[in-house]
Amino acid sequence: MSQPLPAASLTGKVALVTGSSRGIGADTIRYFAEAGADVVINFRNKAPRAEKLAAEVRELGRRALVVGADLTDPSSVAAMIDAVTAEFGGLDILVLNASGGMESNMGEDYALRLNRDAQVNVLETALPALREGGRIVFVTSHQAHFIRTTPTMPEYEPVALSKRAGEDALRALVPTIEDQGIGFVVVSGDMIEGTITATLLERANPGAISQRRESAGRLYNVSEFAAEVAKAAVEPIPADHTRLIGDVSAFAGE
Repeated sequence: MSQPLPAASLTGKVALVTGSSRGIGADTIRYFAEAGADVVINFRNKAPRAEKLAAEVRELGRRALVVGADLTDPSSVAAMIDAVTAEFGGLDILVLNASGGMESNMGEDYALRLNRDAQVNVLETALPALREGGRIVFVTSHQAHFIRTTPTMPEYEPVALSKRAGEDALRALVPTIEDQGIGFVVVSGDMIEGTITATLLERANPGAISQRRESAGRLYNVSEFAAEVAKAAVEPIPADHTRLIGDVSAFAGE
């Protein structure tokens, strides 16, 4: 992995990334640790992967706290933030990376509970722990960000709608966030090669990923997109609070 952040640029900072035992979240954790941050690795049911990642972080000389939490359970989220505060005293970066909705047997309302309700609850629960000058990053997709103007494949539509609902709910909190001296930015990317979502979409709609790749010219892989998420935690915030990563030519303007 190439390092998107200067060495030691995050020394003394603490970063929490939800859903960070694997994929984009895990690579974002690695980038933060390589830049000097202490990190909080959150997982739902992948404890061995989370502990393995924590070992990598500690080998870099950084502190790593591993916290299992069901983000759809407010009491579980509260316990996670309490653990972070007890260990580190506060937070400087919160990356809202965890999402879902294509899993089976999770209930019809699961996408909305995870991608909207849980995102708002995690932010509101963590906000008192975030230090002035900190940053909140919400990770989404072009398929969700532009869902009002550009249809997506039917298999992904419920997830896209719920993630857009989550983005809207978080944006409504921006005045409160900024009043506390905290920055907020949305990072939206095209389909990402190697993610679980891409795998599930390909399974439901064979050829979907190759078709999107052909249309876009190329798709970011997990490591490349995680680098953009990491940079969004430190770079100046765009006026519209949105960083669009990858090709957007197929998506209508808002």
